[in-house]
Amino acid sequence: MTADPLPNRHPAAVLFDMDGTLVDSEKLWDVALNELAAEYGGTLSDAARKAMVGTSMAASMRLLHDDLGQPERDPLVSAAWIDARILELFRTGLRWRPGALALLRAVRAAGIPTALVTSSVRPLVEVALDTLGRDSFDAVVCGDEVDATKPHPEPYLTAARLLDVPIARCVAIEDSPTGVASALAAGAAVLAVPAEVPIAATAGVHQLESLTGADLELLAALLGEAPAR
Repeated sequence: MTADPLPNRHPAAVLFDMDGTLVDSEKLWDVALNELAAEYGGTLSDAARKAMVGTSMAASMRLLHDDLGQPERDPLVSAAWIDARILELFRTGLRWRPGALALLRAVRAAGIPTALVTSSVRPLVEVALDTLGRDSFDAVVCGDEVDATKPHPEPYLTAARLLDVPIARCVAIEDSPTGVASALAAGAAVLAVPAEVPIAATAGVHQLESLTGADLELLAALLGEAPAR
């Protein structure tokens, strides 16, 4: 019997983004952000909403305030309103993205280390983990637990450090240009599954319409597509 060579080609780890990648949560953010804009007497533009995808809460609140012509508003107050509303929505309306659960289960079954790398804050992630599974990840990196958020490479570098694996042998799975930039800057191979905004063709980034059908063979093959460091 010939041994399967695949285990020798597995990624050292698979690093998953959360919003828009594993779960279809961007639509819930749409609800909360549009409600806050209405609370402030305005309407959030499509351009501003798309610019928020993958960014930190602080950056999103600045975009919202500027879009409404109300830059004087306190971003902390707005962030607290959004945090409270999105927690309610996450508890009742969180759904898996197509193919995401099957891929996560396949990676876990193969014994490959995993990390959740998200710009969302820890209290929100704790709610999401009720859906994602608290035993689904060996490490969790939240947006409020790093000094610099995506597109900075720190979140992905932190995940690799926590897992004690070389980032160049990791595959990051992302849905936004901001997240892709973060993973590429860190040195990971990247699988992009655009959800709300398109991602420009980029060296080192393999794009799929969804994670349906994505498997361990694909993840192994992506390591050969990672840009040289």
